[in-house]
Parts: sequence; C-alpha cells; structure tokens
Amino acid sequence: MKYSNPAVHIALGTLFCASASLSQAETIKIAYIDPLSGPFAPVGQNILNSFQYVADKANAEKWAGEHKLEVVGFDNKGSPQESLNVLKTVIDKGFRYVTQGNGSGVGMALLDAINKHNERNPGKEIVYLNHAAVDPDMTNSKCSFWHFRFDSNSDMKMEALTTYMAADKNIKKIYIIGQNYSFGQQVTRAAKEYLARKRPDIQIVGDDLHPIGQVKDFAPYIAKIKAAGADTVITGNWGADLALLIKAAKDADLKANFYTYYASTTGVPTAMGAAGIDHVKYVAYWNPNNETFSGKDIVEGFKAKYKDDYYSIATYSVLLGLSNAMKQAKSTDPVKVAFALEGLSFRSLNGEVTMRKTDHQLQQPLYIATWVKTNGKDVKYDQENTGLGWKTNQKIDAFVASQPSSCQMKRPS
Repeated sequence: MKYSNPAVHIALGTLFCASASLSQAETIKIAYIDPLSGPFAPVGQNILNSFQYVADKANAEKWAGEHKLEVVGFDNKGSPQESLNVLKTVIDKGFRYVTQGNGSGVGMALLDAINKHNERNPGKEIVYLNHAAVDPDMTNSKCSFWHFRFDSNSDMKMEALTTYMAADKNIKKIYIIGQNYSFGQQVTRAAKEYLARKRPDIQIVGDDLHPIGQVKDFAPYIAKIKAAGADTVITGNWGADLALLIKAAKDADLKANFYTYYASTTGVPTAMGAAGIDHVKYVAYWNPNNETFSGKDIVEGFKAKYKDDYYSIATYSVLLGLSNAMKQAKSTDPVKVAFALEGLSFRSLNGEVTMRKTDHQLQQPLYIATWVKTNGKDVKYDQENTGLGWKTNQKIDAFVASQPSSCQMKRPS
C-alpha cells in the first residue's frame, strides 16, 4: 500500500522513531526466589526489601543507563522442590534473570534446573545471580557459566575466620554446630581442616548437625556444649536457627564465645541483646560500621523507609555488577551479559571487587566484627534498635581469603 499524503509519512516516521526508542530502554525483571513464609521469612523479606531499595537507587542514578531494574519476589517456602515450581512460573512469565541465596540446597537445585533449561532452550537462557548460597561446590565441582556468586563462599569465610582465631591463644576447646544440609556440612569440614593446619593444639570437643528450620529449643545442644567445656563455638546457622541457638545460650548463661557467619541477620541481634556483648563475632563481606562508613546513605535510608536494618550488600553488588555488565555488553541479552560479567571489576560498598572468570566467584574483602555497645564513633549504627552494633576487628583483603577452584567451566560457543 502506498501513502501519498506527506503527513502520513511524517506520522509513520515519528511512530517508528518512538518504537525504536522504546525498544532500547527496557525494564529488566529479576525474579527473587527465597523464603517469604515460614521460619526464614524475616530474612527473606529483609533481603527482598533490600533488593527493591537498591533497585530504586539504581534506577534514579541510571546505573544501567536508560534501562530500569525491577526485582519481583517469589516465595519458595525454603524448599528445593517448591523453588523448582517457582522457577517454571518465572520462566513462563519471561524472566531472564533469577536471584536466590537463602539455602545452598535450594541453590543447587536451581543451578541444575537452570543448566538444563538453558541447554534445551537456546535463545531463552536464564542467568542465576547468587546473592547468598555459599556452598563452595557451586563454584567448584558444580560450577556453571550461568551462575555468578556475589557472596563469599563458606571456605573463603572460614579461611578468614580461622586466620583470625589462630592468633587468639585463649581458644583451646571448640564446639562446632550447624544445620544438616550442604552448607552446614561444608562449614564443619572447613573448620576442622583449617584449624588443624593453623592451630593443631586446639581441641574439637563436639560436632553437631541438626535439622534445618525444625529445632524449636536448642537447650539440649547448649547443655552438650557446656558439658564439653568448650570456650568457643563455631556455627554457620542463620535465621531462626541462629536466633534460637543464641537465645538458648543466653538462657543457660553459656560463657563461650560464638564465631558466626550470620549473627547480623534478622532476629539474631534481638536474641543476643546485651548477653552477646564481646561474646559474639561474625565474618562477612561488610560491616555498616566500616572504616569509612561506606553505604551509610543506604543504611540510613533503608532504616527510615522500612524501620529495619540493611545488612545484605550482595543486593548492591548484584545490581551494580549486572548494570555494569549490561553497559559493557551494550545489551540486555543474558548470554552477552554473562560474558561481560566474567572478570568484571567494580567498586562495591566494601571496596574493589572482581568476578573471577575461572569460576564466577566474586573476590572481595571480608570483615571480622564483634557485638558491642554503640559509641557514636567507630560503632555508629546499631541493629534492631538494641543500642548495640558491630565493631570491626579486622578487614581482610580479598587475596587473603581467596581460595583455589577446581572449576572446569564450559562456556557456550
């Protein structure tokens, strides 16, 4: 059909330009698959809020240029099987990016399913942005081109933690307790291996694994720890399992020091209260009371909006890394973005970080911190309105915590 009217040509030209412009600016939807009900819901909701808060910041500051980021929550109830059902739903809805973190058992299930989906559906690939599932196997024997981990794995954290502990000659007897799934098992393995190498004089006087999310009263476990004469406890517990463990220790007046991964997560600070002062430490990729108070605008803004604490900077690293990769790739296509993410360096809230190409494990600094009273100086921010917060003992450079990888990456041609 021919149009002889010049006005029609102008109108069509304007419509074409508008369509082209719209096609260049996309809303990148990221499916957040984590517990939003059940015992781990408080942690899951906090991290979803954190993602959405950072996404608003990213959009306002145009981290991804004209593209917008949107994080949509899906409740997996903490179950691997439910997570696979949710994954099918988000694939049907057209999501090309998935983030998950609360539970390495879930992470392993999603990783396997995403690998199979991408192999069977070229052109419809999905990228898995792992914000907190820290089983080392996910970037070793189970490594995948489609998976990128923005948290430090449990071996990296244990390397840092045991290096710090080795210098404390007061530590003589250690009890290890954790959740009985892949992550908890990796924590106990690494603790025993690394301490034997660094402090062979230390006795491991107990080693318990308990069902995840099912123990309502940890008093029997605390009684065993006291009976064993432990002066120190190492635990990878998180969420309600850590809050209840700490509460039971407080109720039994256990004097042992706790070395944890997740004492800064929702519910634990309140459970510790003043009883945890100087007794509880954590190893993590950040402390809001860091040396320059990097991220204080987010800490304060998040608190004002949600009346809650911002502690998961993987939410910041995921969205900043993804944005930078899209800009570098000049594309939102998951395959091109994944290639751009490999080897990408950027500045997160804990300093310069790099997504190692070998295994897609983020290399980043780590912090050891102790639960103390706030003082308005180096411990400015408290948690859960307790008047207590985290004092940095040591910031550990990325290369110190770095671990070798056995990953044999298979990349798409």
